[in-house]
Amino acid sequence: MIRWKNDTEIDALRAAADLVSRTLGEVARHVRPGATTRELDRVAESFIRQHGGRPAFKGYGSARNPFPATLCTSVNDVVVHGIPGDEPLGDGDLVSVDCGVIVDGFFGDSAFTFAVGEIDDDRARLCRVTYESLLRGIEACRSGNRLGDIGSAVQEHCEQAGFGVVRDLVGHGIGRELHEEPSVPNFGRRGHGRRIREGLAICIEPMVNLGEPDVTTDRDGWTVRTAGGSVSAHYEHMVVLGTNGPEVLTTFGHVEAVLDALPYTVPAT
Repeated sequence: MIRWKNDTEIDALRAAADLVSRTLGEVARHVRPGATTRELDRVAESFIRQHGGRPAFKGYGSARNPFPATLCTSVNDVVVHGIPGDEPLGDGDLVSVDCGVIVDGFFGDSAFTFAVGEIDDDRARLCRVTYESLLRGIEACRSGNRLGDIGSAVQEHCEQAGFGVVRDLVGHGIGRELHEEPSVPNFGRRGHGRRIREGLAICIEPMVNLGEPDVTTDRDGWTVRTAGGSVSAHYEHMVVLGTNGPEVLTTFGHVEAVLDALPYTVPAT
């Protein structure tokens, strides 16, 4: 069941979205060759707690296998749910940083793929097209449209560029829970799926591979990789559907303010 949000709940989501956006901006200060993803994780957890929030991912999942960290840090062929560790990042790597927070009972969730040092043209193009597809998905989030309109907007843009859109993982609703209905696939058919309306709060998050769309999961039960070993990119925004169309609650402005220059062109939000 979709939990349509009222104005008070949307205000609470804005506060959570603000903290998760600022946390990614703080993490951006520390992404460099030689840094470890465990270091990034410590930075994020400290920042979240210092600013009145709690990490949403730490302890998430089953009692037998809870997620052990504040961030999902997914390097190169890891698509999502990478567990932070002590392997140093190298020049030319891509690292997707997915962050979740809880503020006064409401969740914030956002992801950004960072270039570590200088990346090659193929990786830069993958990042650019993936982010462009996110913007196209957001544009399709309009009252009277259907979930298939969002997914098809993402899929068409990425596949026209020759990239593989992951189908095993999807976006989601968000509110008092991290993952609410509806599921928001990054593929679909225009005019198909659940009709959407004002009060919808979702996370749109294209996960796109340089190669084929197939993925596998490591024995840790969390780490999802491209099946063919190609690199992957992942961007995520929180979006609420209002009377004037989609409002993007999260922002990458804090990230871009930290970085001197992006190694690929990112359109303004």
